[in-house]
Amino acid sequence: MTSTSPDRTRERTRGASVVARPDARTEKAATFPAPNQDPHAGFGRFGWLKVIEGLDPVTHHQDILRITAGYEFPWDYQRSLEFALFRTYCVPSISALLARTGEFEHRPQKRYDDTAILMSELVEHGYDSDRGRESLRNVNRMHGRYSIDNDDMLYVLSTFVYDPIDWIDRYGWRRLHPHERLASFHFYRQVGIRMGIKNIPESYQDFQRFKLDYEDEHFTYSDDNHRIGTYTLRLFQSWYPKGVPPPAVATAVYSLIDERMAAAFGFPQGSPRVRAVAEAALRARSAVVRRLPKRRTSMAASNPSNRTYPGYPEGYRPRDLGVEY
Repeated sequence: MTSTSPDRTRERTRGASVVARPDARTEKAATFPAPNQDPHAGFGRFGWLKVIEGLDPVTHHQDILRITAGYEFPWDYQRSLEFALFRTYCVPSISALLARTGEFEHRPQKRYDDTAILMSELVEHGYDSDRGRESLRNVNRMHGRYSIDNDDMLYVLSTFVYDPIDWIDRYGWRRLHPHERLASFHFYRQVGIRMGIKNIPESYQDFQRFKLDYEDEHFTYSDDNHRIGTYTLRLFQSWYPKGVPPPAVATAVYSLIDERMAAAFGFPQGSPRVRAVAEAALRARSAVVRRLPKRRTSMAASNPSNRTYPGYPEGYRPRDLGVEY
């Protein structure tokens, strides 16, 4: 993407038509019709969008996010969350904690897979389902081992809401519907409540403002940032075939992060030319995806790039994931 942090004016005005009910506190959400019972077959590629238009983003936020992440944009959602997690390592207090645990130095792939799969379990099954509650218990158990600042937790939560929205608006095969934006906010707000995170803003705009202000205040260089950022960059490089030179992967990553991220990591500024090529490739991909048939199987909890748990979710439960006791 152009950067993982666009111009502040665009960020603050984007979604001005998105209005969240401040009193929203949904315990459970209904379930949309099974994919083999498509209520809008005649709409083809835009059939799921028609379903989303008919759902309340407050009471059906789990359904909407599952459609968005599992059916409409599974690849984009996964890539955007990779960069969202990467973004959080620009905060010295967050990177310092990760450096102390040693997880990123010794088990970066496992740490990444644990986070990605546990969050995808929540999206696929819902936070109040058996698998969802099991996933949350596991997340809370891992976090409970450390003293973590509430605002750091709140900031990480905010990246799960807004970074996928920003990525999909830039590179998805269509722009997100206002219901999808609101659904993401309400979903992760409920997840945050169940994680014990305090002072979660009650509106879409206020949470977005918190995220931007937090980054203004806390994004700064530290040796731990550089260390964790480098471990993560090496992880990204390991995902490509041996024929792809690691420096080429690094150059592409540098081009897709913004100047503040580069400065906080101590990385080189990205090449505008490489950025243009990377963006053109992402948009070309979306042009192809736009012409594909509507997806009939959710990919929210099916991540083929997972390398730690072969065949997941077959043979696994959420309790099998995460840092060992």
